[in-house]
Amino acid sequence: MTEAELLRLIEDGENIQVEFKKSTTEITKDVYNTVCSFSNRDGGTIVLGVKDNGEILGIASDAVDRMKKDFVTSINNGQKINPPLYLQPEAYTVEGRILLVIHVPSGSQVCRHHGRIFDRSHEADIDITDNSDLVYQLYARKSGSYFVNKVTRFQMNDLRPDLIERARAMTASRTANHPWKSLSDEELLRSAGLILKDPERQMEGITLAAILLFGKDSTILSVLPQHKTDAIFRVENVDRYDDRDVIITNLLETYDRLIAFGQKHLSDPFVQEGVQSVSARDRILREICSNSLAHRDFSSGYVAKYVIERDRLYTENANRSHGHGTLHLSSFEPYAKNPPISKVFREIGLADELGSGMRNTYKYTKLYSGGTPEFIEGDVFRTVIPLTSIAVEKVGPQNEGRRPPHDTPYDAPHDTPHERILAFCTEPRSKTEIMRHCGYQDSKHFTKKYLKPLLESGQLQMTLPDKPQSRNQKYVTAQKSTPEN
Repeated sequence: MTEAELLRLIEDGENIQVEFKKSTTEITKDVYNTVCSFSNRDGGTIVLGVKDNGEILGIASDAVDRMKKDFVTSINNGQKINPPLYLQPEAYTVEGRILLVIHVPSGSQVCRHHGRIFDRSHEADIDITDNSDLVYQLYARKSGSYFVNKVTRFQMNDLRPDLIERARAMTASRTANHPWKSLSDEELLRSAGLILKDPERQMEGITLAAILLFGKDSTILSVLPQHKTDAIFRVENVDRYDDRDVIITNLLETYDRLIAFGQKHLSDPFVQEGVQSVSARDRILREICSNSLAHRDFSSGYVAKYVIERDRLYTENANRSHGHGTLHLSSFEPYAKNPPISKVFREIGLADELGSGMRNTYKYTKLYSGGTPEFIEGDVFRTVIPLTSIAVEKVGPQNEGRRPPHDTPYDAPHDTPHERILAFCTEPRSKTEIMRHCGYQDSKHFTKKYLKPLLESGQLQMTLPDKPQSRNQKYVTAQKSTPEN
């Protein structure tokens, strides 16, 4: 690392992989908490001699060697850091001041400091020792095995033969001579890695993955009571929902219901790919639904969500993370989260090779809404698909006895955005409400091009003119004065 790179790192501030410590004459206890949390998460960089706000204090020149020695001695002490780590602080000079930089890699084992377990969350080191769920998830991340490969005592009669037959038919429709076509139900499960032997208990049986894919609802609830997917349509009633489907069943039928829910509430405009027309909507739904189901951390009690709002569609599911933050198509490295489930999804045509879902989602989102999807890695994995207002607009005649949610529908006969805004703001409205009504997502552009000119011309007024930046600020159309007779 060069001086310029270190200075740029300091200017960018603390985050989940960067921590500043004021330590100027000695190694403080919280430094080891951070070492532990970085090792347990994704690794990171600790800079000693810098305040939390990025102010460079520097380390006393006569304390540098002693601090290095104290740090190396402590992290090699199994009674302090367990398992011991082998790290070496490096000294750098920035703006004439000495700093110590410690690079901590992600460890293969769970690390403890004085018997306490720390995990990294945003800019903080969190003691999770007494939180059994978080500790379990941490061990699961470090484990080389997969939760869904856990062998159960259930038998073949606890599964649904019709679902296994459906999977067999789906593979045969894609590949005429697929091996599953001639296999019995048990042989099919064995070939898919859904019947395994537990070496510790010396017991063979069907796995959790098999139950999730082909199990009866009662069987699924008995082994995974937390398994649930909440599908929500929230456009008019934004405080609650307009439609909802709580799905508690096997993954194949969950996939069907999620696809049907999206098709019910999202329009399917004409989209041409090359010389053929395609359903960009259905392609997007296929990718995000299969991704949410095949790569979910089923050991977590976090309720998976599938939400359609006016300007976006997003999914959330528990995740065994291999990083943190937004994933980028150019640098994305896919990881198999539940290989046996992913394998079945690929064989029956609900998914493709690892990593293709992200590329396809980018491609078809551009065709569908012109926007860019977001994939956000963390303990909760989020996929966000931007939507245009027309995607969730209702078609057909309006019921005259029931006013639309915003009093004036988006496609009202007003010629310009300015006129639509003025017609909409006959009652006080927030900027967010106005943008959603008019189908805009870029707040800065919307304010500059539409809101500010209307305010300057006096056609639109603030409800709190003395507090223009107030979070409670709303806008209302100015009343036209009528000349006196």
